[in-house]
Amino acid sequence: MYKFTLSTDSTCDLYHDFIVENDIKLVSLTFMVEKDGALEDRLDAFTQYSQYVDFYNELRAGAYSRTSMLNYDSHYRHFLALAKEGAEDVVHFTISSGLSPTKTVAAKAAAAVKEEYPKFNVWVVDPLTATVGQGALVRMALICRNEGKTAQETYDYVNDQRLHIQHFIVADDLKYLRRGGRISAAAAAFGGVLDIKPILTFDNEGKLFLLTKTRGAKGAIRFIKSKLEKEGPDERGYVYIVHTDNEPAANELTDYVRQKFGIEPFVSIMGPVIGSHVGPNAFALGYLSKSLRNTF
Repeated sequence: MYKFTLSTDSTCDLYHDFIVENDIKLVSLTFMVEKDGALEDRLDAFTQYSQYVDFYNELRAGAYSRTSMLNYDSHYRHFLALAKEGAEDVVHFTISSGLSPTKTVAAKAAAAVKEEYPKFNVWVVDPLTATVGQGALVRMALICRNEGKTAQETYDYVNDQRLHIQHFIVADDLKYLRRGGRISAAAAAFGGVLDIKPILTFDNEGKLFLLTKTRGAKGAIRFIKSKLEKEGPDERGYVYIVHTDNEPAANELTDYVRQKFGIEPFVSIMGPVIGSHVGPNAFALGYLSKSLRNTF
C-alpha cells in the first residue's frame, strides 16, 4: 500500500502505457489546432506513437497549434475523483510556473476539495521545467513512492533535485517561437535563411531563455556534446531525450550517451503542449548533474 498518490499533468511527456502501468494519475492539458480556417479544441491524451507523428505532420502541412491553460473545473474534477476514491495524500506535478499559472490553479482546486474532504492533502510540485525535466522528476517521485516514502519526503526530495536538471532544447524552425512571442519576426526570418538553430534552456524561475545559437542541427548536437563533456550525468545516470518527430537527431544523441557514458537514456516523442511552441523536428536532451542548473 503506497503512502501517497502520484499525479501529474500531461506536460511530463510520459507515455500512456507508462502512466497506466505505474498507477500515475494524469490530468490532460488542452490545446487548439487551427486548420483550414477552422479551430478545434483538443486534449493532450495521446495513447499511440502515431498520434504524435500525425500532429507534427499537421503542423508541417500548415496547421497552427496553440496552448491554453487547463481550467479550474478540470483540476477540481480531477482532485475530487481522487478524494472520492479514498486518496488522502497526493503529490501532484504541474507545468513550470514560469510557463503557465497552472500550479496556482491546481492548488486552489485542491484546497476546494479539501473543504469537502478534510483528510485530502495535495503537495503541488512546481518543477521549474516541463517535458523531459518534468518527466524526470515524476520518475524520481515514482521511485520514492515505490520505496515507501511519504508525500512530504517525496515533495522535499524532488524540490531539492529540480535545479540539478540541465536542459538543451533545439528548435528546428524559428517561426514557432516567433508565434509564441519568444523572438521577433525579423530574427525568425534571418535565422531561417542561415539555418540557425536556437538552443533553449530553463532558468531558475522555470522560464525558457535562449542559451545560444548554432548553425544547423549538427552544430546543435556538437554543442550539447561539448556541455556533456564538461560535466556529464551524475552517478544515478538519468538522461532524457525527447523529440518532435526527429528520430535521427534523437538516435544520434542516444548513441552518443550510450558510448560515452554507458547509460541507456529514456527516449520519447514530445507531446503537443510544449511541441506547439517548438514545432516539428525539434529535439532536446536533459540530465541530472551534480552542479546546479546552467552553472557550467
